[in-house]
Amino acid sequence: MRKNHLITCSVMLVLVIISALNIFGTEPVLTTKTTPKIKVANAATALVFYRPDAVESIFSFADEAIPLNDKRVDLKLQKSITKNRFKFVQSNMLHMKAEKLFPIIEPILKAYGIPEDFKFVPLVESGLCEGTSPKGARGIWQFMPGTARTYGLKVRGGVDERLNVRKSTIAACKYIKELYGEFNSWTLAAAAYNNGSIKLNRAINRQNEDNYFRMSLNRETGSYVYKLIAMKEVINHPRKYGYKNYYSYLQKQDAVPNYLLAAAN
Repeated sequence: MRKNHLITCSVMLVLVIISALNIFGTEPVLTTKTTPKIKVANAATALVFYRPDAVESIFSFADEAIPLNDKRVDLKLQKSITKNRFKFVQSNMLHMKAEKLFPIIEPILKAYGIPEDFKFVPLVESGLCEGTSPKGARGIWQFMPGTARTYGLKVRGGVDERLNVRKSTIAACKYIKELYGEFNSWTLAAAAYNNGSIKLNRAINRQNEDNYFRMSLNRETGSYVYKLIAMKEVINHPRKYGYKNYYSYLQKQDAVPNYLLAAAN
């Protein structure tokens, strides 16, 4: 009996040793969790990391990202967006007019190689209204008479092509393309559209800085690109910012002033 017992114990010991060798000789299979990939957005000053499940959208203008990790920049942008929420605007007019006029503006921008985000310039410049500024700028692109003539628009007597949507958009494209050629940045081109290339160049030389988000500019120009980005946000994501019933306005024939509809035909 004792002999058989010893044989049995020896066999069991050998089996245990073999099993142990098999365990340590194979690589463990780990269960992995699927995690959101981290994307990188190019910013003017530094790289900004974000997760798509944590951030709904990345703010940018003409595919030029803004430094989201700069608290000062983020604060200015959030203030600009807040001012364009329905709670403060109390009107669907911009969405209504954008819906009518963007189909005219977009193909012209594309034909001239201008980023589509520049279609928001008229909304910031004039709200797509006829209004003439105290300085004499007029039309949806708010051209001054001299600048309008420089880029091919007739402004004399009873003729003012600044009010013609297609012609004024073509003139704006020529101007914006020229500004981009000068500054090699769509963001700076937008700032120069607002402030003029001469003044912007002086600011760049004086500050030895050509990054819009790091520059110290006058109040209007310093907030201009932020306004464009904010306008892009509220137009592209209306419900997110409180605009709920704007679709009903699009059915009205008087959604756009008659002078604009006539110019667009």
